[in-house]
Amino acid sequence: MAVASLNPDAELVEKPETAVHRLGEQVFDMVAEIGDVGLFSVQTLIWIFRRRPRWSVLVPIFYAIGVQSVSVVAVTGTFIGMVLAVQAHHEFQMMGLATRLGSVINISLVKELGPVLAATMLAGRVGSSMAAELGTMRVTEQIDALSALGTNPIYYLAVPRFMACLLLIPLLTLMADFMGVIGGAVVSTQVMGIDSFAYWKHSRDYVEGLDIFAGIFKSYFFGAAIALISCHRGFNSSAGAEGVGKAATEAFVYSFMAILFLDFVLGIGWNTVYRSFWPQASGLL
Repeated sequence: MAVASLNPDAELVEKPETAVHRLGEQVFDMVAEIGDVGLFSVQTLIWIFRRRPRWSVLVPIFYAIGVQSVSVVAVTGTFIGMVLAVQAHHEFQMMGLATRLGSVINISLVKELGPVLAATMLAGRVGSSMAAELGTMRVTEQIDALSALGTNPIYYLAVPRFMACLLLIPLLTLMADFMGVIGGAVVSTQVMGIDSFAYWKHSRDYVEGLDIFAGIFKSYFFGAAIALISCHRGFNSSAGAEGVGKAATEAFVYSFMAILFLDFVLGIGWNTVYRSFWPQASGLL
């Protein structure tokens, strides 16, 4: 008969890790990461109201995020409008609704595709760059040096980038909308042979100012999410070149997921509010 050991110093036998344990660890890590991002976001917002960054710091960041993204966003918006025209023309022609193609293309652009694609391009071009830059500063201990000199790193590094993304992405969204509308109109009227007057008439009848405002309203949330997630990944980058590359990749992936999630939530909220204040338009949504 085996006798249990009464020695309190006896070595405990470690149980093998199971899939449930690994899943639990991943869930706890995800919750902790979300909480860390939330705390980082609150600190960033607090510093915005406490002290405005100097223009000498803001202007170069505004130029890098806004001006240098214009060409990428413009080309993307143009081709999205052209692709929509090419893909939707055949189906609308079969239904005898080819002249209404402009309303579908333009309302899709200003409400959904323009804001989402502009934010996606900003996340890929700017978000990854911010995460890599801040990650390099973390690895080379420049962020620690700012703290040692009495400067809050969030105020000096994260706040200007957050303000640039928040203020400039609506302008980039308008650029994507405009170029998409022009690209779709050129293909529809010049290549597909749709009557120009009917194309623009139906666009004017179905696309309202509130539709444009809905896209601009969403873009503010997209820009804020891109800036906060990218800066957070850069601040928490692991050591080495691999860590910096991982931070840049995670910044884009998480930002893109946040854009899609926010687009879904804000779309439901906007449609609910729209139906509440304009019941006569509920059948058109």
